[in-house]
Amino acid sequence: MANELTKKYGLPTAIAMVIGIVIGSGVFFKAQNILNLTEGNMLVGIVAWLLGGFVMMVCAYCFATMATKYEKVNGLVDYAEATCGKNYAYYIGWFLITIYYPAMTSVLAWVSARYTLVIFGQMDPTTGTCMALAGFYLCLSYCMNALSPVLAGKFQVSATVIKLVPLCLMAVVGTIYGLVVTPETASAPLLITNFASGGSGNWGALFGASVATVFAYEGWILATSINAEIKDAKKNLPRALILGTAIIAIIYITYYIGIAGGATIDSLRENGATIAFHNIFGGVFGTILNVFIAISCLGTLNGLMLGCTRGIYALAARDQGLKPGTFKQVDPSTNMPTNSAIFSLLVTAAWLFYFFCANLGNIFVAEYDAATANALIQLIGTPNAETGMLTVNWFGFDSSEIPLVTIYALYLPIFLRMMFEKDLSFIKRFIMPVLAILGSLFMIFATFYAHKWGVAFYLIIFTIIMVLGGVVKNKKKA
Repeated sequence: MANELTKKYGLPTAIAMVIGIVIGSGVFFKAQNILNLTEGNMLVGIVAWLLGGFVMMVCAYCFATMATKYEKVNGLVDYAEATCGKNYAYYIGWFLITIYYPAMTSVLAWVSARYTLVIFGQMDPTTGTCMALAGFYLCLSYCMNALSPVLAGKFQVSATVIKLVPLCLMAVVGTIYGLVVTPETASAPLLITNFASGGSGNWGALFGASVATVFAYEGWILATSINAEIKDAKKNLPRALILGTAIIAIIYITYYIGIAGGATIDSLRENGATIAFHNIFGGVFGTILNVFIAISCLGTLNGLMLGCTRGIYALAARDQGLKPGTFKQVDPSTNMPTNSAIFSLLVTAAWLFYFFCANLGNIFVAEYDAATANALIQLIGTPNAETGMLTVNWFGFDSSEIPLVTIYALYLPIFLRMMFEKDLSFIKRFIMPVLAILGSLFMIFATFYAHKWGVAFYLIIFTIIMVLGGVVKNKKKA
């Protein structure tokens, strides 16, 4: 077997990777969450999307700057090694292959299964059917990436185009519709009425609404994992990061405005974007929308798997981690690190099992009488604004969001080290890293703010896994 990956992805695929990984299920349900958090104040919601997009873009700009200087195997690991040394890079790599990649990938497999079952009228996300379908999607995505990476890249482009259809349609048609249609009870067009209904208050909800954008914007860093496979990577990866993140922010904000043109604020807060699609395009589009959402999630799953399968290979290529001689091998027929892909599939399956078990702790408040529901709220906390569920999280954590605490914390030394790069301009050396550091600190604090009890348990699990990584590293030295 060979030990080198060939250049097979062009700029369009790289941009599709950035957009496709980030735009998934989050944008479809976070809009409703933000409307509820801001009590329907459209201006506050738009500012929240702008803040989340700004943090994403400044961090991506810094990594784009580093991409013009460094090109090896796996983006984040390489940047950590070049800026902070081999030991730091090893522990980032170990975190990515054991926690970040597999946890996020497993969640997207579950979300893809959930939205697929919604098409057939099954709403309960904790059933065995949902778990089995999630496992099937996980294996299907693995097979596509392991057996035919070129096909996986083409699917990524196709899924990205498909998922953009409902977003762009609502952004354009919804805005026009909202400026033309005037409700019987209003004296101005629907969109103008919705903007005016929020008044000048609710700015105190800005922080909570900004937190809600974190999940929707996360994932762009995974595109750096294929920099060794991108043609002319030193030019195309920075272009993909900058253009991709800018496009994402524009799509999210215009989509958010578009859905406000399709229904009243009260209807949107209660029913989400589905009511806006129904009003504008008719009832049949509701089913079509669910199909698009399912495909959107599958596209995101594919992008995450694309990065996940190369995880332990990135360490093995440096003769680090578990059995480097085994995991750095590349199959000559598929040009894929097959052993690395199999390892990643097994770890991801373990995280999927954990995520499914954690969701069994969800309690639907609406199933109880008022007195019992209030008692549960006092005991556990406020139910999720989107689902009406309380999550029993004293001895568990949300694996879909809490790893963000770590990934943004791990960015900090890299951004600090950028300030010592004397060959960079003043803006690239100081201004952008400082903005990225502030943005990362915001993300860290936001995650602590949103997941109080779960953070402590996560840190215990994180410490155990990182200690195991240290044992593996030291054992190899011995």
